[in-house]
Amino acid sequence: MSKVEKFLTENEEKEIVEAIRSAEKTTSGEIRVHIEKSHGDKDIFDRAMEVFHALKMDNTKQDNGVLIYVAVKDRNFVIYGDKGINDVVPADFWESTKDIIVSHFKNGKFKQGLIDGILKAGEQLQKHFPWDEDDTNELPDTISKG
Repeated sequence: MSKVEKFLTENEEKEIVEAIRSAEKTTSGEIRVHIEKSHGDKDIFDRAMEVFHALKMDNTKQDNGVLIYVAVKDRNFVIYGDKGINDVVPADFWESTKDIIVSHFKNGKFKQGLIDGILKAGEQLQKHFPWDEDDTNELPDTISKG
């Protein structure tokens, strides 16, 4: 089994997908989690941006996609929000969200770190991009892997 396959159990992945669905119920925003072994020789932020574009997260109507990118072997991650969400969240929002995830990751609680990060991002998405009856789920809720 690879590091990516060992990172989360099948049940933990299901719980994370449920957290994404729960967070997205009240917003037009889109949240994705991508897990891969390593960001390789690229800067992790650059790799996260590549994944963001590859997952077509830059094609949401309101530019309100949020990606949590995890490089398991490198023991690192990035939270990347598209322009629409970045323009409206408080300046320290991504850092405070990262701190929540890190506090769980340091204790080996990867699932809980991701769930708490997803739900916190969902709160801001709901505040700035509330759901309305015309909204559709623009992107899959599943965890992508590289």
